[in-house]
Amino acid sequence: MRMYLISDNVDTYTGMKLSGVNGVVVHTKPELKDELDKVLSDNTIGIILITEKLSNEFPEIINDVKLNRRIPLIVEIPDRHGTGRKPDFITAYVNEAIGLKL
Repeated sequence: MRMYLISDNVDTYTGMKLSGVNGVVVHTKPELKDELDKVLSDNTIGIILITEKLSNEFPEIINDVKLNRRIPLIVEIPDRHGTGRKPDFITAYVNEAIGLKL
């Protein structure tokens, strides 16, 4: 199984390419949809790495794949600007999930 990157910026693409992960840079919803269709038809790809920015901009496309397909696994990664999450996102997630304040 291989990994494949779908990024919104060249810097993340270049870094992953240097580490041996192939991928593509997309900016629009149709580009993302077309690229996902190509990747989903390739049975050798087991993990899709996607930048958080793309995942946040087009959640309906990403969530459809996450909810309706077992493989490939979609992993959201931060880009060179860092994550868009709050510093205490794990604590907030636990608080919301089980109602326990940590």
